Amino acid sequence: MQDEEKVVQRAQQNDPNAFAELYDEYFDKIYRYIVLKIGDREEAEDMTQQVFLKAHQSISSFKWKGVPFSAWLYRIAHNLIVDYLRKSKKRPETLADETIITENSRKNPEQLVEKRMDIEQVMEAARHLTEAQREVISLRFAGEMPIAQVAKIMGKSQGAIKALQHSAIISLRKMLIAENYG
Repeated sequence: MQDEEKVVQRAQQNDPNAFAELYDEYFDKIYRYIVLKIGDREEAEDMTQQVFLKAHQSISSFKWKGVPFSAWLYRIAHNLIVDYLRKSKKRPETLADETIITENSRKNPEQLVEKRMDIEQVMEAARHLTEAQREVISLRFAGEMPIAQVAKIMGKSQGAIKALQHSAIISLRKMLIAENYG
């Protein structure tokens, strides 16, 4: 995508092509972030559409504050997730693993089954992390964001994000090892 700030400015001036560029750039990342958090593929699709509808409706009020435009989208998504989980009192049950499974694993059914089992184990273990650790893992790996961007979104230093990520990965590793060998 060309310079993000210029695209956002064009979108704020009601350029439909500009908003379509933003949509194309961020839809899959926002979707993966939501589906990882709620575990329901269909609901995640609806919620991702809601994120972009809300963004479209209020893009004129978006102001640059030293964080990327995507941080604003993730904040909208986070708020929708919180509302969804509060209303439904649901915890994520499963991960829509098609969002993570690669084309190569589709050709190899054995690899596909192993990957699904691995994803389910990681999702179960992730439930035991702190909320901040889960958020870092979701943004870093489902949202494919660099540490600096996650730090801005979460309002923490890059060092704090690295520490949260490190402790989350160590905790996940310990839980998965215990589960497989315990």
